[in-house]
Amino acid sequence: MKMLVISDLHGRTIWREAAIADHDQVIFLGDYTDSRVFDDSTIYENLKAIIQLKSQTPDKFILLIGNHDAQYLHYPHYRCSGFRSNAQPELSAMFREYNHLFQVSYQLGAYLFSHAGVTNKWLAQLLAKAGQEAMSIEPGYDLAGLLNAVHKQPWEMQRILFEVGPKRGGNDVFSGPVWADRSETIVDYLQGFHQIVGHTPTDTFRTIGDAISSITYTDVLQTKTAFYEVIIPD
Repeated sequence: MKMLVISDLHGRTIWREAAIADHDQVIFLGDYTDSRVFDDSTIYENLKAIIQLKSQTPDKFILLIGNHDAQYLHYPHYRCSGFRSNAQPELSAMFREYNHLFQVSYQLGAYLFSHAGVTNKWLAQLLAKAGQEAMSIEPGYDLAGLLNAVHKQPWEMQRILFEVGPKRGGNDVFSGPVWADRSETIVDYLQGFHQIVGHTPTDTFRTIGDAISSITYTDVLQTKTAFYEVIIPD
């Protein structure tokens, strides 16, 4: 499986330059909205075009949720910097209409994709809340399935996905997979998984770990036009 990963667009249309036809799947890691450069109309139309891609070829395109998207999808919850009050009604309406096309995480074998990454400490909290033991998370476990199922729960349970720890200016003990900072995930990435994330800007693709467990940071679009490629054996 040849996969292309596109991270943190924030209104950028440069995803159109990617070699989409050359890949089996294309994963957008979220943060389609909010920008210091692009106006509301550009952001809206760009998101609309990406949604159309997903609608037309649902198995090829995976749309994940970033922290900047969550504040419109789940308005008025999960507010973060860059919020655009004038754009909120239209963005919220579009996210909610196509809510079924978005997810928190995607997994293929041991490869786990999310906007910001999952740490062992945060996952232990989630499992305790869900009544599961940490030891149940073994190679092959459908962790993305669990995260996406939690996202469909009522707000009281769902909110754990959007927790924000001190590293990102929040009051929660640890950050969830939509908010985790690189300083959190780089020292506490999951064992037995290869995570691919965006969220924290970096000037080059960076992988930490080994052949069994790793995390790769891909949010490079602030400095250059580049899209991360990964080939996952069938």
